[in-house]
Amino acid sequence: MSKKIQEFAKKHKIAKLGFGCMRLPTLGADDKIDIEAVKQMVDAYMQAGHNYFDTAYGYHGGKSEEAMREALVKRYPRDSYMLVTKLPIWAADKPEDVERIFNEQLERCGVEYFDMYLLHALNGESHKKHEDFGSYEFCKKMQDEGKIKLFGFSFHGSTEDIQHIMEKHHEKFDAVQLMLNYFDWHRGDYRAQFEVVQKYEKPIICMEPVRGGILARLPEDIGAMLTAANANDSHASWAVRWVADVPEVVNVLSGMSNMQQLQDNLDIIARDQRLTAEELALTEKVANALAEIPRVECTYCKYCIKCPVNIPIFDIFEAYNKFLENRSHYQFRLAYNPIEKSCNASACVDCGVCVEVCPQKIDIPKKMREIALLMDKE
Repeated sequence: MSKKIQEFAKKHKIAKLGFGCMRLPTLGADDKIDIEAVKQMVDAYMQAGHNYFDTAYGYHGGKSEEAMREALVKRYPRDSYMLVTKLPIWAADKPEDVERIFNEQLERCGVEYFDMYLLHALNGESHKKHEDFGSYEFCKKMQDEGKIKLFGFSFHGSTEDIQHIMEKHHEKFDAVQLMLNYFDWHRGDYRAQFEVVQKYEKPIICMEPVRGGILARLPEDIGAMLTAANANDSHASWAVRWVADVPEVVNVLSGMSNMQQLQDNLDIIARDQRLTAEELALTEKVANALAEIPRVECTYCKYCIKCPVNIPIFDIFEAYNKFLENRSHYQFRLAYNPIEKSCNASACVDCGVCVEVCPQKIDIPKKMREIALLMDKE
């Protein structure tokens, strides 16, 4: 870790484990947030000495920020925690909407300032819209007024995108939120993007350390490799330890859905146990084995929840990925058939709304056609 990053983490007292608010516990089938369960998790997290809460305008259909107001803001002194949220430029139709959204977020969260404010899911296209709509200038103004303490961005684009963004705006950013885990480190552009950020010595907030739960629920034969090495540690703990081992990572975000997941992560971070060279080699072996299984690269973030025809895209992808893993047509039908025909894969109208908000840039309509064709053959 560079001295600059080390000083940043110390100055702002950023906890190593971040409380991600994208996958909060819910009640029933309507996905309503279980506020009482969230309160219990917040209490356990705070009592363990951690302080970093990461939410966003669109999480849980727009209810995550309000949940943080009820479970955190109303119950703890303002200086005892860091509250982070993000500007979704896709929700802005005109430049004036940037200020409107920001003020709405302050009201939703019940705060007068954000400890960190991020441009959400930045890539080449959204970056240009931020420039056109004056987001950089607005956020600088909010920093000058004390309504934003730290400024950065979360990223879901190409290496070329992040190179351009950092070259042009690196002096404006205090930190960068990157998708980082041992699976993606060995494939695609993720390592190269990490290196671009480090060229400018920016602290990294890690998102998706278990890649939407994929690394927490490994296929039995692949997971057995980790179990054989250490029968006491969960699959998720390997992923969290791998990320926590990266010196430039000042915070590891985990979107936890229940107390068990929270406690597991708290225990992992408290142990502060580095992976050995043999263990690091094993995670690479697991990543390579996992990469051989075909899958839709969905992390179940639910950004696509506002499908115009109400297709439960993430649920269908989750069931489809399990099918690709085990080739059980029976299990896939059990998960798929209860979905109403008016909103199953064949109902897709190819409008592209989901593609615009998908961080992984999956061609969702194409995948829906593939899945509909598979079910028609059944």
